[in-house]
Formats: sequence, structure tokens, C-alpha cells
Amino acid sequence: MNFRSFRQTIQKPTVLGFLLVFALSYLTYFHGYWNPPAVFWDENYHIASAQKYLNGVYFMEQHPPLGKLLIALGEKIIDANPVDNAFIGTDYATNFEQGFSFAGYRFFPALLGWMTALLFYGIFLALTGRALWATLLSFPYIFDNALIVHLRGAMLESTLLFGIAASVFFFLLLLRARERRDSFRVIALWFGIALGAVFTTKLLGLVMILLIPATLVKLYPDARAIRTFLLFTSGGLLLMYLSVWQIHFALGRTVNPALPDMGYYQASPAYREILTQGRTRSLLAFPVMLKDSIKFVRHYNRGTPRLDLCKLDENGSPWYFWPIGARSINFRWETPNGQAHRYLYLQANPVAWWSGFLAVLITASFFLTTLFSPAALRFKNPWLLLTFFGLYVSYMTAISRIGRVMYLYHYFIPLLMSFVLIGLVFLEIDRVWRFVLNEERKNWILLVFGILVFAGFQFYRPLTYYEPLTKEQFQRRAIMKLWELECIGCPPQSTLVVPTKTN
Repeated sequence: MNFRSFRQTIQKPTVLGFLLVFALSYLTYFHGYWNPPAVFWDENYHIASAQKYLNGVYFMEQHPPLGKLLIALGEKIIDANPVDNAFIGTDYATNFEQGFSFAGYRFFPALLGWMTALLFYGIFLALTGRALWATLLSFPYIFDNALIVHLRGAMLESTLLFGIAASVFFFLLLLRARERRDSFRVIALWFGIALGAVFTTKLLGLVMILLIPATLVKLYPDARAIRTFLLFTSGGLLLMYLSVWQIHFALGRTVNPALPDMGYYQASPAYREILTQGRTRSLLAFPVMLKDSIKFVRHYNRGTPRLDLCKLDENGSPWYFWPIGARSINFRWETPNGQAHRYLYLQANPVAWWSGFLAVLITASFFLTTLFSPAALRFKNPWLLLTFFGLYVSYMTAISRIGRVMYLYHYFIPLLMSFVLIGLVFLEIDRVWRFVLNEERKNWILLVFGILVFAGFQFYRPLTYYEPLTKEQFQRRAIMKLWELECIGCPPQSTLVVPTKTN
């Protein structure tokens, strides 16, 4: 579908699909996002960072600033707590006062998690040109339990995934708008801004840089389009990247001696002088501050432990377990009535995750078949299949070489790529043996698929929204031992090693 036909498509009755995705994703991602009213996982770190921004305290951290800046901005806007300086002397917030509100700190993560669903609707609308298909293909994102529980917290992944989904959306529009100069320039600019948002949130998002050479190959040999693309995309990327870092530096005016290294975080003598002289807002000081901030990432990661499955409290998992949803993480639990327990679990919706991994395997089989028999298959979208399969494989290859402990949510980036591959594979397959998949049959297949995704979400819903479960109800949900779902008072579920207590 070209750019003009896409614009015509969004003027047709696709508003109903948009509104349905809007409403469903509001209910799953945004409604009641301030619950549970208790801290979980990395919120301890990011709320402490946000309070430093709110109070002008200088600090360094392993992740780029954008996600933390938005967490701070949410608290600035909502202003739900009378005191916002309790954690400016630590990098790990603890002992939250009774009545502490998470409404501000979680506002932008939950909002961006909700808005990412709309981007997925746009992605699938651009790919399929059908509102019904775009709506149902958005269900794996809308109803994935792991994404929902994590993106509702005051953490960085919602900003990261929003930027990634926006990058994919503008990438698809770019490929269709090359003949419309004004539209092409605007889209290229926003594509660069979206990539800049990704790169200023988490370093793992750097894999999305591969969309630039993918676009260049598609534009070749149109030299004018290539020049325009590089100019506006690089402009948008640099504008976003430099602006975010400059805001971060400008806010960090005060050194707090209670923080590591007397508050200097291994800053170089040049950076310390900048802080002493109060020149953190100076653009001339920007290169020194950026260099030190990037250098600190290496310092931080040297102290990060490696994966150790023999530890009783190990939450990490090997990367090759992630596509099947292993290992789940118990973010927090409590016993409100003395009988049933409440759990907040990073637990995959198996229908969504396994469907995505199946799409990856089918795509791999497409390319293998073509490799051995070039005339065997004719693809409708070969370049898109190769691009998103390449992103998936590139990320997983890079992550396999990282020595530090990694967690299930580090699979979120390739998970989104696998969701896109679901749509692309669905478009490619028109026949299964002698069974012809016409449009009506594909409608029914997607409808059944959507029902199954929703059923999976409902089955694991209590683990997502902190609802009470008895031991028996919990154990019925532990359908795969590799997930290592463990209820309170139940025996360990590990099939790899049996951790033992040491004296």
C-alpha cells in the first residue's frame, strides 16, 4: 500500500477500530495505574533519580536520561506528594512513608504504555490496510500481561517501547511517502526524533539504528530521497538526543555529599570544576559532561553481577529462555486476609509470546526455503520480513554476548518485533496445504486469535493487577516449569538447578 492509499484508508471508517484500541488499551494499561500503592522492582532507583531532578541534585546513572526525566515530570505535574526530597541523598529509595502516592511518578510510563497500543494500530493499518485486521493484530500488545505490569510502573521500558513503536511507524510511512517531498521530510524528521527518544532512554535500543540502513537500501538509487532522508532524520535525531542530555545536565546543579564519591560519581576533574563553577547549563561544557556520563556506564556495569541460577533470590534468566516467557519474576506479594495471597508477577501471556516466537520461526523457514530453492516462494513484503527478522536476530545475538545478569523484560524489544512479524506472516500465507485462506477466512482466523489472546490475558490477570489467589488457583497457572512461577509456601519449581541454602 502506497502513502496516498494509506491516507485514504485512515479517512475511511477505521475510526471505530482506533476507538476500540484506544478504549481497550486504556483499561489494560492506564486505568488505576497508581495501584498497587507500593514500590516494586526498579521503582526504588527511578523514583530516587526523579527526586534529584525535582530538587536540582547532580547524579550519574547507567541509563540515559529521558525515561527518568519523564518520571520526574509526571510527579511535577500531578504533585501528589507534599514532600519530594526524601530520597535525594540515596540512589535507592526505601522506607516510603505511609500514604505515599505513585500517581505522579507512574503517570508518563503508564500513559506511554497506553499510547504505544495506538502506534501498533497504526503500524498494522499501514501494513494491512484493514481496520479489523489492524485492531486484532494489536491484541498481543494490548493484552500481554508482562508488558502491562511492567509498563505501569515508574520504570524506563514504557518510554523505550513507545519510541521503538514510533520509529517503526514512521519507518513504514517513509517507505510509502518518497514521492511526496513535504510529507517525506516531515516523516523523516519525526523518524529521527523517535530514534533519538529510543537512544536517550536505554542503550539496548541502539539496535533500532538498523532501520536507517534498511531505509537507505530501499531508497536506493534515488539520490535526492537519500539526501533528504539523511538530512532530516539526522537532524531530528541530534535535536532530540542533544536536547535531552542538555536538560539532564542543566537540572543537576547541586552536589550532595551523601551520594557516591562524595556526590561526584567518579566525575573527571574537568566535570567537577564545571559543577563547582555552576556551569552545567553551558553548551561549552556539554562535551565534557556527556563524555563523563557515557564513561560512567562502563564503570557501573563492571560492578553488575553475572547470572547465577544457584542463588535463592536470582531473578535473572538466560536469553534463550525468553521467547517462551521464562523466567517469570515475582515483583512483590502480600497476604491481605491471611489466606489468599496477592502477587505482582512479570508473567507472559503465553498466547501472545508463543505466537510471536512462532512467527519468528516461520519467517526463518521462509528464508531457509528460499535459500535452498529460490523459486519456491514469492514474498509480498520480502524487505519488511528481512528487516524485522533482522532486528530480532541482531538484538538476540548482541544480548547473548553480554556477561552481566539479564532479565525477562530485556526481551521486550524483540518481542515487539515478533508482534510485527505476526502481521507480516499473516499477510504472506494465503494457503495451508489445500486450504485457501481468502479474506473471509482470514477474518475468522484473526478473530479466533484475538479471543485466544484475550483468554490468556484473563487467565493471568490476577498476577497483573495484584488480585488475591489461593495456592490452588496459583498452581493452575504454572503450566510451564521453566517459568518458575512459585506461590508462597509452595516447593521450588526450577527444572535447571535446585538452589540450596548455605550456612
